[in-house]
Formats: sequence, C-alpha cells, structure tokens
Amino acid sequence: MEKTNQNTSYWEKSLLSYDYLVIGSGIVGLSTSISIKEKSPNSSVLVLEREVIPTGASGKNAGFSCIGSLTEVLDDLKTMSEKDVVSLVETRYKGLQLLRKRLGDHNIDYKQNGSYELIDPKSDFAKDKKALLKHIEEINDLLKPVLKGDAFSLCSEEETASFKFSPKICKYLIKNNFEGEIDTGKMLRHYTDLAISWGVHIKTGCKVMEYKDDGVGSVSVKVFNHTLGQPIEFIGKKLAICTNAFTKELVKDIDVVPGRGQVIITNPIPNLHLQGIYHFDEGYYYFREKDGCILFGGGRNLDFEGERTTEFKSNKKILKKLDELLKEIIPGVPYTIQQNWSGIMAFSSTKDKKPIINQHSKNVYLGVRMGGMGVAIGSVVGKILSDMMLDDHFSMNTHPSFLRSKL
Repeated sequence: MEKTNQNTSYWEKSLLSYDYLVIGSGIVGLSTSISIKEKSPNSSVLVLEREVIPTGASGKNAGFSCIGSLTEVLDDLKTMSEKDVVSLVETRYKGLQLLRKRLGDHNIDYKQNGSYELIDPKSDFAKDKKALLKHIEEINDLLKPVLKGDAFSLCSEEETASFKFSPKICKYLIKNNFEGEIDTGKMLRHYTDLAISWGVHIKTGCKVMEYKDDGVGSVSVKVFNHTLGQPIEFIGKKLAICTNAFTKELVKDIDVVPGRGQVIITNPIPNLHLQGIYHFDEGYYYFREKDGCILFGGGRNLDFEGERTTEFKSNKKILKKLDELLKEIIPGVPYTIQQNWSGIMAFSSTKDKKPIINQHSKNVYLGVRMGGMGVAIGSVVGKILSDMMLDDHFSMNTHPSFLRSKL
C-alpha cells in the first residue's frame, strides 16, 4: 500500500481534507472561494498561497479600475466584433460593480474621479479633431446600452491647459467618466478578511509542487512541508487553479504568456493637484496621484521580449524611460523616486483578450489570464468559476459573449 503524508498524525488528517481547493489568493482566487461559500455555505474551502502574501499582479498594480480607454476600444474593434467589444467593456464594468459591492467603496478607497487619456500631438488622433469627435460619438453610442451614459468626452482647451501637461506629450485630453481608482493593498486586505469571515481557510507559504485528478471524485495537491522535509497532500473534491501568469508551472499546455510591468512612485510633492487616473499610448503608460506622490508605470512595449518573464526584477531601460517621461509630462515639478517594483500580468500569445475560464479535467478548473485587467474582471471570473465547480449543468451561455466564445 502506498503511504501518503508520512509523519502527519491521525488527527491531522482532518486538516488536510476539504471539499474545495483553490490555488492562488489574488483577486480571482479569493473571489472563487467566497463565491463557493455564498452558494454552498456548509462546504469547506481551502486557499493555498505560494508566498506569505499574494505575489503576482493583484497587489502590485497601479490601483486603476479600468473599463478601457477610447483608443484601446478603437484598437479592439480592428480585431474583434462590435458585439464582443461591448461584451468586453460590460464584463469589466460589472466586475468592478461586484468588487465594490462586496468590499465597499470606503474599505478600498474607491474614487470615481474619472480617467484621462493623453493624446500625443504626433498621433493620428491629434491630427483631425473632427474625426476624433466623431470617434467619441460613435463609441459612446456603441457602449451606451451597457453603461447607460456617455463614457467619453473631449476636454475643453481651457480644462486641458489647467493640467499643465507638456504640449510635447499632450494635445488633447479625453475623459472617461466610468473609470476610477482604488487602494489595492486595502482591497486585498478586505478581500482576505471577507473570505475568512465566510469560513474560508487560507494557508500561505504553500507553493504547490503538483496536483493529481483521480478522474472520479477527488483531487490531491502536493505541497512541501519544510519541517518534515517532505511533501504533504491536501485532498479535495474539486480544485480551482487561479495562478494567472504562473499557471504554466502547473499546467504546461496552456496559452498564458507572462507580462511584467514596471512601476515607480515619487516622494510626496508639495501642492500636487492631480485627481483621477491618466494613461497614454494605448494604455502602455499610466500615472496617478497617491498620498501626495505620483505613481507612474508601464513601458512594457519598449521591451516586450524582456518583459515576458515571471522574474520579479527591474528593467533599467524601462525605468529610465519612465523617469524621462514623467519629467516631460509634468515639467518643472521637482521629485525623487522613492520606490520601484514590478508585477507580473498574464496575456495570450495572440490578440485574444478573453480570460481562460474552463474545466481543465474532471475535477480541475482554471480561472487565469486576466490580460492586465484583473482588478476589473477578477471578481466576476471567480464567481463564474465557482458556478462551474458547483453546478453540474452549468452553461457559459448565461454569461457575456466576451467570456463564453471559444472557451
């Protein structure tokens, strides 16, 4: 007879057995575990987190609650149908509403001051104001059935000038009325507290070595026990893998490409008047105010190949560019960079923006590849994943077409 969990006691067996196992305690993993408890309160749920705190994208982003900029939506329409683009925006919008409803705006410092897209004077959008206004009108009409209002508006020359951005960087400002900002540290703390209040067990420092689906009614997950010097196994009926960019460590044959993002934050700047969130170059660069500092990130498009990694390291080329751009965007404002970090997102190898939400095997389910939009869609992805795990007659046809096509 094969021995498992040698050196664990008879009493500890109950600590290793659960109804549902979840790998990853970021937004998707926590949402999945809470959603399971909401539908099945008496079920036991365990979340396994590889590090002391979740270390991927959920806690390392810029705290943007985005549904998509004008230029991003226009770019999506080049490769996606209008129906799928509307569904994509709807999914982000509904995901943010679920996040806010669960945690409360106060608890996550949510502020809907809107977002602003800086239009580069050298871009095609800046060359024809009439065409730009027509794009805004067309996209507003396209999205109005979902958002119930106009998403985009062109700021007046006076309002644009009041921001004092360098004219070399910004000719026009386009406001998005449906985007906001959050404190992602507070979000993760309150999401974790909410999961615990539902009776979800969360174990940190548990890097999963491997999992095994017996193809009948159970799945085992192997984690190394450093004190015993050997692996131990957790047993569950079903398993959710919510590891985003790190999924290939457990599931080899999957289209998940890591995308590292670099972020800097300045020292507090006296008399800094900067509300809302800002982005440019189709969202590849973004900045905001936080606690009197300027947080600035992006630049992945400068080194796509170098940033396709799960290593948490700085990219000197990108950090140098962020510093240069910040000096250009807000000229004459002295600052020092007090901190920089990187976070790892997950994308498709193609232009496919859909997350992967599927049943990978009999008892194993995947909710991964958030495409850099985990804050917006992570909660709803976790909810859908829990529905799949609990409902034998589950159908994706009840969910937006953006999520259900080609899954």
